[in-house]
Amino acid sequence: MNIRFTNARLINPETGTDDIGDLGVVDGKIAEPTADAEVIDCAGKCLAPGIIDIGVKVCEPGERHKESYRSAGLAAAAGGVTTMVTRPDTAPAIDSPEVLEFVRRRANEATPVNVLVMAALTKGREGREMTEIGFLQDAGAVAFTDCDHVVSDTKVYSRALTYARSLGALVIAHVQEPNLSKGAAVTSGKFASLRGLPAVSAMAERMGLDRDIALIEMTGVRYHVDQITTARALPALERAKANGLDITAGVSIHHLTLNELDVADYRTFFKVKPPLRSESDRLAVINALANGTIDLISSMHTPQDEESKRLPFEEAASGAVAMETLLPAAMRLIHNDYMDLPTLWRALSLAPAKRLGLDAGRLAVGAPADLVLFDPDAPFIMDRFKLQSKSKNTPFDGARMQGKVHATYVAGRPVFERN
Repeated sequence: MNIRFTNARLINPETGTDDIGDLGVVDGKIAEPTADAEVIDCAGKCLAPGIIDIGVKVCEPGERHKESYRSAGLAAAAGGVTTMVTRPDTAPAIDSPEVLEFVRRRANEATPVNVLVMAALTKGREGREMTEIGFLQDAGAVAFTDCDHVVSDTKVYSRALTYARSLGALVIAHVQEPNLSKGAAVTSGKFASLRGLPAVSAMAERMGLDRDIALIEMTGVRYHVDQITTARALPALERAKANGLDITAGVSIHHLTLNELDVADYRTFFKVKPPLRSESDRLAVINALANGTIDLISSMHTPQDEESKRLPFEEAASGAVAMETLLPAAMRLIHNDYMDLPTLWRALSLAPAKRLGLDAGRLAVGAPADLVLFDPDAPFIMDRFKLQSKSKNTPFDGARMQGKVHATYVAGRPVFERN
């Protein structure tokens, strides 16, 4: 396989450049362009490393009617995601080598993109007994997380982190003070009071992060926060990084592009976890992403069927599908001049690759030819029923958006091509 992309606007997050040029692919790797290659004229569209999405929920095993590996793989390819890093909050949880092996086999059979699997940190994600981290690592787990279940027993948590440290395992955590945030549907404030909805203070995130930072300092574990969504948590994160702790942080695309007012008249497609924050929080988090305090963006893709969303707001399930809307939603950060494309792609591709130890997220010679070709300016109106995901719970339904994926390549092979 020998390809030459010509007239491409090359977005290189590693060098911070955005230039017109050519890119070669030989045998699934990026290479110097050659004269005898098959030519693909990009006509000035952007060519960037494929998105690496940490925190995708695929509902196998247990809830295949919400999302299967086949439908998730198609959604990823259509969204420019070349690597899905899947969560273990399935039914049953991915907490044993046997379940992990089943998931990896299904992923390899059904998806056209790369799939990496995370395993649970504690059995059943119940926070009482740690999993066999070593055996799960041997079976292929790339990280360990209980997802949105916070391990409230500090002794159990510290032992799990110590054991993970001894094996060099990456732990991914959801930082919320569990008692304060229990049952909350929105963020505390005037809007929550007017709507009469159960709310949680933004300080719950800061409190959860402060506890975990102390445990990171105690254990030396490799640690990643799945989502930082409030201004109050940022100083603690900055201090932890300045003190040399092995900590990184992410944020979901919804917390970068939506705020608490989008809930409006109890629209449950806007119910996510943690809840949408104030506009001042949103802007603070965008600034932290641009300056590198927050490292990466994820879709936090969480399929929910119509029955679990068509309920009163506080009873409705949390979460939104987002792999196909990740790129056009992220373009809002570009069109509003919050950052440039190389900075955005540092968060979408290079930083997650580095955190997971992958040789991806770059346009360097020898890197995997996992690529996305897209037009950042192409306008369209989002229609949720055209999404590849089985579940259609997107908050962007009917929204005017810009940014279309034209093609996605994994190891140089096209896995999605727009007509």
